[in-house]
Amino acid sequence: MREPQWLSPDELATWKSMSLMQLQLTALLNRRLNALGISYQDYLVLAGLADQPDGQRRVVELGAELGWEKSRASHHITRMCARGLVTKVPCPTDQRGLLVVLTDEGRRLAQAVAPHHVADVRQLFFDHVQPDEQFSLLALSQRVLAAIATLGDVD
Repeated sequence: MREPQWLSPDELATWKSMSLMQLQLTALLNRRLNALGISYQDYLVLAGLADQPDGQRRVVELGAELGWEKSRASHHITRMCARGLVTKVPCPTDQRGLLVVLTDEGRRLAQAVAPHHVADVRQLFFDHVQPDEQFSLLALSQRVLAAIATLGDVD
């Protein structure tokens, strides 16, 4: 086994700060969404469907976008089906695949919660980011996500 390439003090400080920011933002956004009757994970699913013109996506595509394993995506979506927020239907182009479809109740909930969530994201994040920093963050996150996608072990 080769010697690890340890992070420099600046790299470690950057990594810890970015990691803690992401963890704390996610936790706070989840608490605020819970107060509105929805989890952060539910909101991500509903928003991912609401962004589609037909309100539907393949389960595996949605799960991959969220970085979830197939079983996690399937179980989470099944729980959302039981609450009437989404339904699962067979994919017309792939007999083994399933589509997750936004229900009227799911769309209503997403529309009711979205303004609150956007206000929280603005208050907690964008109010502290300068325009040039935003574009740098966008470019950086897209590069990292593209690199992760090439690993092949992200479902």
